[in-house]
Amino acid sequence: MIAKEVGNFVDKDGYVPVICGLSRCNEKDIKTAWEAVKYAKRPRIHTFIATSPIHMEHKLRKTKEQVIEIARSMVSYARSLGCQDVEFSPEDAGRSEKEFLYQILGEVIKAGATTLNIPDTVGYTVPTEFGQLIADIKSNTPGIDNVIISTHCQNDLGLSTANTLAVYFFFWSYNWACNVFTKCTYTYLIYVQGASRGARQLEVTINGIGERAGNASLEEVVMTLNCRGEHVLGGLYTGINPRHIYMTSKMVSEYTGMHVQPHKAIVGANAFAHESGIHQDGMLKDKRTYEIISPEDIGYDRSNEAGIVLGKLSGRHAVKKQLEELGYELDDVQLETVFWRFKGVAEQKKRVTDADLRALVSDEVFQPEVVWKLHDLQVTCGTLGLSTATVKLIDADGREHIACSVGTGPVDSAYKAVDLIVKEPVTLVEYSMNAVTEGIDAIATTRVAIRVENSDMVTGEISQRTFSGIGAGMDIVVSSVKAYIGALNKMLGFKERFPLEIAAESAERTPVSA
Repeated sequence: MIAKEVGNFVDKDGYVPVICGLSRCNEKDIKTAWEAVKYAKRPRIHTFIATSPIHMEHKLRKTKEQVIEIARSMVSYARSLGCQDVEFSPEDAGRSEKEFLYQILGEVIKAGATTLNIPDTVGYTVPTEFGQLIADIKSNTPGIDNVIISTHCQNDLGLSTANTLAVYFFFWSYNWACNVFTKCTYTYLIYVQGASRGARQLEVTINGIGERAGNASLEEVVMTLNCRGEHVLGGLYTGINPRHIYMTSKMVSEYTGMHVQPHKAIVGANAFAHESGIHQDGMLKDKRTYEIISPEDIGYDRSNEAGIVLGKLSGRHAVKKQLEELGYELDDVQLETVFWRFKGVAEQKKRVTDADLRALVSDEVFQPEVVWKLHDLQVTCGTLGLSTATVKLIDADGREHIACSVGTGPVDSAYKAVDLIVKEPVTLVEYSMNAVTEGIDAIATTRVAIRVENSDMVTGEISQRTFSGIGAGMDIVVSSVKAYIGALNKMLGFKERFPLEIAAESAERTPVSA
């Protein structure tokens, strides 16, 4: 679906995105990746194999010669399928022997690789070291001038962004000395243009999410180039519109159920907050005293430019206008749903803030396909007896289901009542709640994660899969139940789409977070 829809989209400037499938160096993986991306206008296969001594000895149990032959033959196989754009990665390049890297990279270039991705897989290197590694590869690998060099930096030591940018500083310094400047061509992910030889590609993720401590953060790299590229990095820049960064960050956070830490650079809740009296004084006099970039640059507006204050007397037009200013384009059905949720909040709050609106949109729009929907909820709790909950759910066919249960508290009893209706064995592994705004009348946003276990039909071994859900409301129990139902809907939707994978999933698979 991604290859057919996104991969065939042409923007107003004529740019078509590259759709890439990642695979290990074996024919089955590569063939599967090709089947997934071949419908795109610009398909790519990215294949990889480990090259560090520790990986080759303990994980692959193969010699250097065997690894080179596998890499060469699999790149050649990818090209034989009809894929003209093949990317190759020497996994754990940061701990690999340089001479071996030159050798294997030269062989995959001859086999048809068009992009060489150099990963610091375990975040081991420091900026000067990683920058020198890329410079040495560029100087010593035969055929390197005919391919794109890419980087992939992990954040185990908190240096992923610094390592990513160090590479391009090295390139800029090297080419300034040689007085070599050439025009770059578009690549996928972050495309960086500027004073250096050839095109460069940076592999990054929104909010820096990824394995272990995460990957290089797209927003940090883009805004560093935006803020300092012209003066310090030789004029480097990207084609990314930074005004979409904040909304994209929010969307990824909502879909994954992964919180953005408050002090996260660029997109964290505190990134543009000033509490110190000295800082506040400076900000009141000139924002540039303590802000090197403007929040508006990433699409985050701290105040309403139109001067609209939303309250219980506000109509649909005012709500729609404010949602548009916040970056939301809702259809009529979505707008109607959000509007009536807004009216309910506005009856209880004097003023509905932008943060409140974002929470309502997340709760109504960014939800999985509805299998179960909360209709009514009644709880009784306190110090005089067990907490009880009565829940009414609506299924996909519109039928009502009611259940009652007791528990250690209102949320526990409500969840148990839901379980009686849904009848799916799951384990609650994460529960968190945050107030969207200050005050006793704040909207509560709840995030939960549930785990479902699947038994392998052959071995009987157990594998696990995790699903997250989010809910919002002024009643914390209602918010909690909505989040729980959202996670259940994700799980049930996944089971419906991939029944064979659920049935045959083995314990060898690593847990996946939906």
